[in-house]
Amino acid sequence: MTETTQTHTTPPGGGAQPRSPEFRLALDALRGLRQDLIDDAFAYRPLPRMRVDGPLTRLLPQRLREYAGWTPHVLVVVAALLSMSIAAMADGSDGGFDELVTTTLVLCPVLLTLVRPVGAFWLSLAATPVTSIFAGFWSDWPWSTGSFACHLVVLTVVAMRTRPRTAAWMWALTAAYGIVVETMLGGGHYASNTAPLLVVSAMALLTVTVFQVRSTAKQEVTAQQTVTAHERSKRTLLEERTTIARELHDVVAHHMSVVAIQAEAAPYRVENPPPELEYAFAVIRENAVIALSELRRVLGVVRAEDYEAPDAPQPTLADLDRLLENVRGAGLAVDKTVTGAVRELPQGVELSAYRIVQEALSNSLRHAPGAAAKVEIGYVLGGLGLRIVNGPATGLVKPSPGAGHGITGMRERVSMLDGEMTAATTDDGGYEVTVFLPVPAATAPTEDSA
Repeated sequence: MTETTQTHTTPPGGGAQPRSPEFRLALDALRGLRQDLIDDAFAYRPLPRMRVDGPLTRLLPQRLREYAGWTPHVLVVVAALLSMSIAAMADGSDGGFDELVTTTLVLCPVLLTLVRPVGAFWLSLAATPVTSIFAGFWSDWPWSTGSFACHLVVLTVVAMRTRPRTAAWMWALTAAYGIVVETMLGGGHYASNTAPLLVVSAMALLTVTVFQVRSTAKQEVTAQQTVTAHERSKRTLLEERTTIARELHDVVAHHMSVVAIQAEAAPYRVENPPPELEYAFAVIRENAVIALSELRRVLGVVRAEDYEAPDAPQPTLADLDRLLENVRGAGLAVDKTVTGAVRELPQGVELSAYRIVQEALSNSLRHAPGAAAKVEIGYVLGGLGLRIVNGPATGLVKPSPGAGHGITGMRERVSMLDGEMTAATTDDGGYEVTVFLPVPAATAPTEDSA
């Protein structure tokens, strides 16, 4: 036979024996008892008003509905008075001081459940032996008739105001008190009512627990339904945006294709067209084809769920010269200046830098037609600097209006890379965009230790 042993970690501070699972279970149980019934036992926790938006309370007039919220408080007061009446009529006292003590000790714990529920349980348990002594009716032990009714009401109300674990602890302590008192002080009494109290209270607490579990489950289902409805609304919105994007792709792609075809065929409709005209139409066609390819690549992702990115490489700063040639062909005089040691940057930085320059030059063409522009690229320690500046519009061509999405898109790209960006007008009426994109230093490979 092979014996399997388990290694336990010895607690720090000496050679104490490892704690067994049973010991830890008992320790957790005592910790739960302390949290539920000892810590802040007499804390002030007033009973909240009942909600008045239920199916029955909605039928009440508005004035009565305001008072309907106090229904739980009224029921507790009625139960307290009923318990006091039972104590006064059934405990066999001959009136006077004894009856005053018993009725008071029955009334106070029930009323205390309105403001200090856990403290009311301890008061009811502590008042039980005192009530039995002053009751004068010795056939019921260890719970006099009034204490029986009082403790049952207290257990039920406190269980409704706390969680099921607290109700279980109260029932266990009640059973322990009854068994101990019957064992040690049960002689001379004709009957014991601990068992009936435990059975009736167990049924009451079980009913309350089932109601609480059902109410909690209902609240969780309602919360889940709310989240589901919110997610469904977001999904509907995304589906609508996807539909719009698809329609946008179809419409723009069609018209861009028409522009490219007409630009290619336009020189053939003019006899002996000048070279400048042929070159202009060639530039228009080339830009239309490039824009169509970019549009299909960017918006193609919404065409189908199984869309795969094309194998074509993303543009980088090495492709910037071609972009500048296209911009010059569109009529924008632009110069490029590169400072610092040119080096290869991460793909995300290269693509974002290219798109920022592209968008800034597009804005120059749109908002400052006829102006000159400068593109400055600085490879500095720790990042990449960009500066795109254009002069004021000449006024010969009317500027095209814009919606401001270009600047927003540039800021989003810069923010994604934890960079910095400023965009503002210059003193001469032009516009300047300054960007810094941080590039983390490459980590040198470490040698394996021997």
